[in-house]
Formats: sequence, C-alpha cells, structure tokens
Amino acid sequence: MATTLFTQNTIACIWDFDKTLIPEYMQSPLFRRYGIDEATFWEETNKLAEHYRRRGYKLSPEISYLNHLLTYVLAGPLAGLNNKILHECGREIHFYPGLPEFFDRAKKFVSERAEYQKHDIKLEHYVVSTGIAPMVRGSAIASRLDGIWACEFIENPLQPGFLRQKELPLDDAAAAIAQIGMVIDNTTKTRALFEINKGTNKDPAIDVNSKMAAEDRRVPFQNMIYIADGPSDVPSFSVVKSNGGKAYAVYNPDKPEEFAQNDRLLQSGRIHGYGPADYTEKSSTSQWLRMHIHQICDRIVTDREAAVALKASKPPRHLNATAEELAARRAAKAPKQASFLE
Repeated sequence: MATTLFTQNTIACIWDFDKTLIPEYMQSPLFRRYGIDEATFWEETNKLAEHYRRRGYKLSPEISYLNHLLTYVLAGPLAGLNNKILHECGREIHFYPGLPEFFDRAKKFVSERAEYQKHDIKLEHYVVSTGIAPMVRGSAIASRLDGIWACEFIENPLQPGFLRQKELPLDDAAAAIAQIGMVIDNTTKTRALFEINKGTNKDPAIDVNSKMAAEDRRVPFQNMIYIADGPSDVPSFSVVKSNGGKAYAVYNPDKPEEFAQNDRLLQSGRIHGYGPADYTEKSSTSQWLRMHIHQICDRIVTDREAAVALKASKPPRHLNATAEELAARRAAKAPKQASFLE
C-alpha cells in the first residue's frame, strides 16, 4: 500500500547567526579571552586571498578565516585553543533583545488555535552558519535548537598508518585544534536547507542527493522561513523563496547602512520583508514572524483537511432509503465521526 514518508506538519525557522541573532561576530569572545585585536585579525583574513594569489595559490574566501585561526594556534597567539574552550566562549555570546526567549515563544505560535493542535503542527529552529559549531553549542540559544550546521575543527588528527593499529589512543582533552573538519559557506548553506527539506537530518538513511517526490519530503520549502542579515545569504534566500517559503532579513537598528542594505534586498525581490533585529514580543519582526507562521499553519490545516476529504470517500448507500432507514434517522442522529488525524 502506498504511503508518504512524513506528515508534513512541521514548520522550520532557519536562522543565520552572526548579525542575525547577535550584534557582533561570534568569535569576539574568543579574541577577548586571548587578548587578540579583532580588527587586525579580520583585516588580515580579508587580505589573505589576494596575498596568496600573488604567490600562485587560490584561496576560498569562506575558508580563509578558519585557516587563519589555525595559523594563530600554531604561531602562538591562540596556543592551546581546543573545542572545549570554543564551547566555553560560546557562553559569552550576547544576543539581540528578545532572545533566546523568542525561540520558546515561536514554538507556541503553532498551538495557539484549536485547529493547529488538531493537526499536531510543530515548529523547529535551525541555525545554519559560517561560524563555529562548538561556539553555537555553548551559547544560550543551543537548548532551543533542533539542529546546527556550522564549521568544525578536529583535534588529534589520525596519523598515517592508523588503519593498521589495533588500538587507537584516546583523545587528549587538552589537545589543540589542528584541522578543519567541516566547512559551511554561503553556498553550502543551501545543502543544509535540502537536508532539512528531505529529512536527512532526522533519518540518515535518506541521502540528500536522492530524488524524492514533493509529498515525501519532511519539511516542504513552503513550510520554511529563512531569517538572515544580508547579501551573503542571497543563495539561501533564493532557494527558500523560489520554492514557496518565506525570506526575511534583519538589520541592526543602530546601523542605517544595514537598513538600506535590506531595503535593496526587498526592492530586488530577494526577500519578502525585513525589520530590526529585535525579537521582543511587540517588535515588528516578532509580529511579522508570528503572522507568517500562522499563515503557514492555516495552509497546512487546509491542505490536510482537503487530503482527508479526497481520500476518505463516502460509503455506498441505497438509492432509495427503506422505511426502516427513514425511521432510524428520525429516531436518533448518528454521532459525527471525528477526523482520523485527531
């Protein structure tokens, strides 16, 4: 018997991190801890590609800051930096107003009406960031997240010949980061969107590259809202928006240039709306997100009720009711059958 893989009653809010949820770069607490001048680090990072080009190398801009962090570890300024320290630095990340409380409040939006509860609609939060995963995991928002895509570092890289060793040494908790384990850039963010869309993150047996019918995907794009801060997220805005989801940009209220940047995104059709990075209950951003989450809920209810009406056909009846049937109808009303989805 044919069946669908998922009920498609899940809504996903997918968040960028830096400048979207926080006003600074997440690495700022790390630099403060080690006494490193942050402006100098980013200036060096931004000029790496050009300097390496002159030496005949090509360098991906997105990977340059990860490499430069490893260089700082090897050269001494970040000596001893490991994933434990990165996790600890994540605790010092400061969020925009209304966070992380908004994440809890948003999950309640999908149960504010009886019909939403009837169809067991759920909301999930995901972070998809070019930042550092252990720092996100250490932050105040981590417990509210249903998944994190971000860059990873490896400590104690396996040495040549490790396949021939019967026993491998246990990882040393004090070992410094030495290799890049995962890179998320502004293009590969879109892969994360498809993993959420197809349900790869919930069922590893599903390959993100597998062909999958729209009705079998766990979170349809039209059930997604992507929230980010600017032009670097255009690829993700485009994937979500072109497939029926919502794209929303935020700006720092203290920076007029970010407001103008978001307005250009709206005028060029990249996003559906924009507002201040303020997630308090009465802010325009909070209200915009609540309204569109409700609109998605309404559509899910409509679609599922239509599916029930289509698939639950009426039983066959006599063309002309018998006298006994007419008497029975007058004697008592049959109880109304509830939806099987309840």
